[in-house]
Amino acid sequence: MSPIAIIALIIGIPSLLLLAYVFVRGSTGLRRYILTRIVLTLPMIFILATMVFFILRILPGDPVSSALGPKGTPEMIQSIRTQLGLNDPLIVQYGRFLWSMVTLRFGNSLVGGHRPIVDEMSERFPATLELIVPASILALLVGVYGGALAAAKRKRALDFSLRIYSVVIYSLPIFWFGLVLQLFFGVRLRWLPISGRIDAVIGTSLKTITNIYSLDALLTGNWPAFFSVLQHLILPTLTLGLILSGVFVRMTRINVIETMQADYIAAARARGIRERVLIYGHALKNAMIPVITLIGLQVAILLAGAVLTETVFSWPGMGSYLVERISARDYTAVQSVITVFAMLVALISLAVDVIYSLVDPRVRY
Repeated sequence: MSPIAIIALIIGIPSLLLLAYVFVRGSTGLRRYILTRIVLTLPMIFILATMVFFILRILPGDPVSSALGPKGTPEMIQSIRTQLGLNDPLIVQYGRFLWSMVTLRFGNSLVGGHRPIVDEMSERFPATLELIVPASILALLVGVYGGALAAAKRKRALDFSLRIYSVVIYSLPIFWFGLVLQLFFGVRLRWLPISGRIDAVIGTSLKTITNIYSLDALLTGNWPAFFSVLQHLILPTLTLGLILSGVFVRMTRINVIETMQADYIAAARARGIRERVLIYGHALKNAMIPVITLIGLQVAILLAGAVLTETVFSWPGMGSYLVERISARDYTAVQSVITVFAMLVALISLAVDVIYSLVDPRVRY
């Protein structure tokens, strides 16, 4: 079984169990809401995939000419284009693309040995997953705690500092921030590695199962590899996670302040409950409802940020793979990666909507 299939099972089985639980134990309104969201998700993916297909055909450049370089004769280029199906009518190519998307096979790459794209993504997607999961956790921890702390210290120095932080950090270009971290922690202090996923020597001893190196190192008990992976993961995670934390700080702060003005908070305050308990024990729970929605909206930004982060840190994930294939004008690989990204955004948005409907019953009606 390929690594991407293992990851799909790890993610898919809990999701299916959650949906099954909702349909069995949920109300009629909840089931209707989730079915509507599922029905709306499919055309979203189809429309985006269609746009990607036609835009790539409009852009200048040719994958065969790019692969062959100046040595490619016109006859050789036309012969290879015919073999790859690039000379077929556009509607035929489009139909072939839709079928490959439905079957999740995506065809073969147009350059670089014409390998199956599923195999190439199986090698790259686990690396991206290993990056965006801790970056998301870091963004949520820093953003939610920082926003609640800013609300608790409203109109004080700490509040102003956190608000300035949220604006500045979210405005920084990801690639510039990554280069600054590399220069300071990697080049000047020499504390952390600045590229790659694992030390080359240690990596040869790691047995890969899922291609998520940290998980594979834990499963095989390879502790030197595990600590090497963690060291390589710190700077990319800080780059992506801190950049995204800014918007969570502002959103959490605003919602905690609004929740603190509610009647039930005033009643709890009148009963003598401490302010710290009111903020972190009562107000923050209700303030998290809009933040859950924001998580779904940030997925697309997270994937876009992963492209830049992986490029800066030479992280061999889907983002760097996409940049490589765009440079080579590899239509098949580019549209496949973007389609997978679109599916991820749509599915995570669907999962967030399901969780949101469970947390807040008002959205079901």
